[in-house]
Amino acid sequence: MNQSIIKGVMVGIATVALAVAGVAGYKTMHPTSADVVAVKEITRTVETPRRECRDVQVQRRAPTSDPNRIAGTVIGGLAGGLLGNQIGRGAGNAVATIAGAAGGAYVGNQVQGGMQRNDIVTATKRICKTVYDKTMQVVGYDVTYRLKGKEDVVRLAYRPGATLPVENGQVVAAPPVTTQ
Repeated sequence: MNQSIIKGVMVGIATVALAVAGVAGYKTMHPTSADVVAVKEITRTVETPRRECRDVQVQRRAPTSDPNRIAGTVIGGLAGGLLGNQIGRGAGNAVATIAGAAGGAYVGNQVQGGMQRNDIVTATKRICKTVYDKTMQVVGYDVTYRLKGKEDVVRLAYRPGATLPVENGQVVAAPPVTTQ
C-alpha cells in the first residue's frame, strides 16, 4: 500500500479521536444533566378537624309540683292523728291524737321528700366535640445529586427522575415544563 494512503488514514483516525475526545471533554466540562443519587421525602403533619357526635343517656331529678311537700305532711298528719286517736283512752286521747298527728306529719313529709329525690327522669342528650384526623403530606424532596464528580443536595417541590437538568453549571430546581 502506498505510504501516503497510510499516512492519510492515520491522520484521519487521529482527527476523529481528537474530535471524540474534544466532545467528551466538553460534555465533562459543560454537563447538561446531573445524576440523582437519592431522594428523601419532606413531610408535615396535617390536622383536619371534624365534628364527632354521640347520644348519651342523662338522668336528672324530675320536676316536682309540690316542692314544700304539703301533700305528704297533710296525709301523714291525718294518718298519724287517726292512729293516735285509736291508741289513746280518756283524757290521754287528745294528747295521743295530737302526738300522732305531729309524728305522722313529720313522717309523711320525709316519705314524700324521699320519693321526690328518687323520682329520676332519663333523657337522651347529644354531645358533640371536635376531633382532629392527622395525615402526612409531602411538601417537598431533598434530592442528592452528583455533578462533575461531586455530590450536593437541593430541595425540590417535585419528585425528580433519574437526572436533573443543568444550565450554566448549576442544577435547575424549577419543575420541568410538560407539553400536552
